Amino acid sequence: MPRSKPLLLWEPFPYLVLVVLLIATGFVRPSSPPWLLWPLMALIAASLAWIVVAIALERRRRNPDQWGNVDTFDGLELVDALPAERSVRAVAPVADTERHRRAIELARLNGGAEQQAVLVPRASRWLSMRYRVGVQLSGGGQPRHAGFLRADAQERWGALLDGLRTRGEYVRVPAFITGAEGRFGVELDVSGLEALEGGGAPAQ
Repeated sequence: MPRSKPLLLWEPFPYLVLVVLLIATGFVRPSSPPWLLWPLMALIAASLAWIVVAIALERRRRNPDQWGNVDTFDGLELVDALPAERSVRAVAPVADTERHRRAIELARLNGGAEQQAVLVPRASRWLSMRYRVGVQLSGGGQPRHAGFLRADAQERWGALLDGLRTRGEYVRVPAFITGAEGRFGVELDVSGLEALEGGGAPAQ
């Protein structure tokens, strides 16, 4: 999985280009030579069109969307990573749970402390260029964003998860909500991902 978005896909980039071009108009006067004036006007028009297209793409309903948010699990091809038979559970803590306490609390109320989570590669926070693997809890059947895979877990499993994503498949793993109200954490049992590396599992 790439570490970051291409610059052209970074949400603020068209706006930054337009700002730079508008600043350039302060130095290019209507009396400037046509070879300087008209290309600048064409670039400004192209930037405006680019922004319109970008806004249209943001509003287009996609599931998951360009930030890795999931509206519904319906229609997604989910692959269960069944936990391996081990005496010690292999868990990966979820990062950024403090930003998603309300969503985690709702997932716990609707699905209990032990439930499942869907891993969504190429997710990101708003305005961030960094690609991450999003974690969507499924308590009550409703997706709730709990955070992202921690960096070490993403380094280990990102390529596998992204490869499945290109086939339209998203991995579902056991999840455990820890802590008390206001201090929730989430741990994922990722032991079943090793089996997927070795040959995969049927989609559900």
